[in-house]
Amino acid sequence: MNYTLLADLVGLDKIINSDPVAITFFIGYMAMFASAVFFFAERSSVDGKWKLSLLVSGLITGIAAVHYYYMRDFYLQTGASPTAFRYVDWTLTVPLMCVEFYLLTKPFGAKGGTLFKLIVASIVMLVTGYIGETSGLDNNIMWGILSTLGYLYIVYEVFAGDIAKLASSSNSASLGRAMFLLKIFITLGWSIYPIGYMVLPGNLLSGMFEVSSIDLFYNLADAINKIGFGLVVYSVAVAESNKK
Repeated sequence: MNYTLLADLVGLDKIINSDPVAITFFIGYMAMFASAVFFFAERSSVDGKWKLSLLVSGLITGIAAVHYYYMRDFYLQTGASPTAFRYVDWTLTVPLMCVEFYLLTKPFGAKGGTLFKLIVASIVMLVTGYIGETSGLDNNIMWGILSTLGYLYIVYEVFAGDIAKLASSSNSASLGRAMFLLKIFITLGWSIYPIGYMVLPGNLLSGMFEVSSIDLFYNLADAINKIGFGLVVYSVAVAESNKK
């Protein structure tokens, strides 16, 4: 079997021919996998109360790596966007990212009720987003608005809610820096997802750019947000552990 035929069979011709979407699926898979290994390995270097935070960071990137492996294959074989795989990934990893907010502020007094509200908001955001993206043109604006409300509640918690109040009253410089960076991820990094949704046909930003480019933006955003989120948590865990 010659090389060209093999490449056609497994879809590697898309990567060889510099298909940017295929390349970002591959890079996303490798970056998430490497990050998961790093976070799991570094659990032994932090104080006991921060080990769970690094475990969750490793789970977020590890789950994403598994999904990116399958999303990469799906895209290479079909050329279509792996919407279902992506939403399954987000439904598992985004609530875990909300758990990270709770774990960061738990040593300073965070309550379980705050965690519950964050998880409910993230699930509402994702479920309504998936319905809107797959239900056709007639309803995607309505479902998009409902999804945005879930997102805005998370933004509220981080900027002015319980999470923000605990962070400001903690007197921890490392937590303060971490929350500043996480606010950037929430407002700028996560904003890519609703923008990608609104570019869909019939939505508010329809025609702004090619729908085929959405996966490119999503892949880059996932890698930056999930790995960056974990690194911010890691920096707090190390700084707080070194105080002892």
